[in-house]
Amino acid sequence: MLKTYHIRHILIFSLLLVSLSSCAQKENANDSAKLTIKKNLSDEQLLDLVQKQTFQYFWDGAEPTSGAGRERFHEDNVYPENDKSTVATGATGFGLMAILSGIDRGYVTKEDGLKRLNKILDFLAKADRFHGAWPHWIYGETGKVRPFGQKDNGGDLVETSFVAQALICIDAYYKNGSAQDKALAKKADELWRGIDFNWYRNGNQNVLYWHWSPEYKWEMNFPIKGYNECLIMYVLAASSPTHTVPAAVYHQGWADNGAIKANFEVYGHPFTLKYQGQKNAVGPLFWAHYSYLGLNPKGLKDRYADYWENNVNHTLAIHDYCVANPKKFKGYGENSWGLTASYSVKGYAAHNPQEDFGVISPTAAISSIPYTPKESMKVIRHLYEDLGDKVWGKYGFYDAFSESDNWYPKRYLGIDQGPIVVMIENYRSGLLWKLFMSNPDVQKGLTKLDFQFKP
Repeated sequence: MLKTYHIRHILIFSLLLVSLSSCAQKENANDSAKLTIKKNLSDEQLLDLVQKQTFQYFWDGAEPTSGAGRERFHEDNVYPENDKSTVATGATGFGLMAILSGIDRGYVTKEDGLKRLNKILDFLAKADRFHGAWPHWIYGETGKVRPFGQKDNGGDLVETSFVAQALICIDAYYKNGSAQDKALAKKADELWRGIDFNWYRNGNQNVLYWHWSPEYKWEMNFPIKGYNECLIMYVLAASSPTHTVPAAVYHQGWADNGAIKANFEVYGHPFTLKYQGQKNAVGPLFWAHYSYLGLNPKGLKDRYADYWENNVNHTLAIHDYCVANPKKFKGYGENSWGLTASYSVKGYAAHNPQEDFGVISPTAAISSIPYTPKESMKVIRHLYEDLGDKVWGKYGFYDAFSESDNWYPKRYLGIDQGPIVVMIENYRSGLLWKLFMSNPDVQKGLTKLDFQFKP
């Protein structure tokens, strides 16, 4: 079987090959103005700057008709066909959480924030859904599905779960407010309740399937087993107040009847989970981010792992690998580390120690700041102060770069920008963790699955 992240991103790779060949093109004149780099900022000031500027990807940089998160944004204005207006469901979910943090920090007014959230939720309410699940890609102007592949033209339960995570946070943030606030909370709650997780068992099997299409049914044939970025989907399925699944779906499906358990070390850091597609090795760092934007890993344990320890060790293993730099790539070290799925010199890659092409993805270290604050701050400061506008643009740090290949594309991916904003916020205040974990249905779902957790 192909690796999970290869199946997830292989079509992105094919779409990007043509456009990435022109990465060296100069940006449009409107976007090429030099940005001022402010020296001697405190850690708190620098974190706030990075969070605020990255937030703008989901504010000024949003798809204009829907207000939702774009799949990507290229300052060189070179795109594969239709990409400029394509909304990514996962990026939209991450963006909704980023907007909540922006409202809470005063980056935008409460009135403007409420208006934007309503706009996005209204778009999601009218967009194509398949047994409650949104597709991977949606046309921003119409709300119609844009196929991610020929047979991937229906519901995507994983991407949908990233939206559901945000909907639960929106409900918690607004449900006790004004009449307008409560109306938004109700809208979010109704969308969350409309996701039919049980349908995605493909005939009541004790496992969840990634895709379903009205045209191709279950032909994608992708039952999801861990460990990878999909833990949140199983937690939400168990938590659903309308379309829940039994605990056996988690233990027999995700945990593969206990075969998810492992016992190995990477650079001295212990692991108890088998990383899907890897043998005694860890995967790309987005596996430590996507499920934990709302789901608080602090104190989160079950019969398979301590998820805080797992994510800290995952991050440290990637850090230590980059510092050791066995392939001798230029620039790797304590100030420049971080491997995850991103743009790459090879088109698109889920970078990890087994698939390392000399490409650093800023989201990897920055979104890991709750796990490794000192190590992550070194990267942020180096990227901002030393590399400057090579890697820093109007929506924060660009998606990826390679000093070995002198490769600095001025391009962004929504699924990489979102975790930066949200995880910086969780590090600073725990806001999204508090909102998500306060939900009674989430607490019931975690209890059903025998998790220990901090509400």
